[in-house]
Amino acid sequence: MPHHKFPVELLTPEGKVFDEEVEMVSTRTTVGLIGVLAHMSPVLAMLEPTELRIYRSDDDIVRYAQSEGYMQVANNRVLLLVGEVHRAEDLDVAQLRDQLSEAERELDAAGDDTEKQRQAQRDKARWEAFIRVAEGS
Repeated sequence: MPHHKFPVELLTPEGKVFDEEVEMVSTRTTVGLIGVLAHMSPVLAMLEPTELRIYRSDDDIVRYAQSEGYMQVANNRVLLLVGEVHRAEDLDVAQLRDQLSEAERELDAAGDDTEKQRQAQRDKARWEAFIRVAEGS
């Protein structure tokens, strides 16, 4: 069954990554998974590191590893603002594992510094999510 299309824009601090009309967006917010279709009620949500799937059609899916960010759904448009995003096929699992190990070392070394702990935990969660995306799970 064909779905109605709607515009989706994906932005990072470096600029625009994606700007097309699609059938669905699937991602994870701080309260759980969300799938967005055309004409959805307005939503403003914080995003968690996860796999972002953008469905151009049922069989044309663009997969990204996304970091933390925000999603706005309004006026039949979706705007995704994320700190970092990578095409799933461009991810290097070995490099991601090295980054995860570094984040774990930083977490261990953070001691009582809650800001360092928070940053290391965010980095650890991001690299774990990116590894899951890279491994296709």
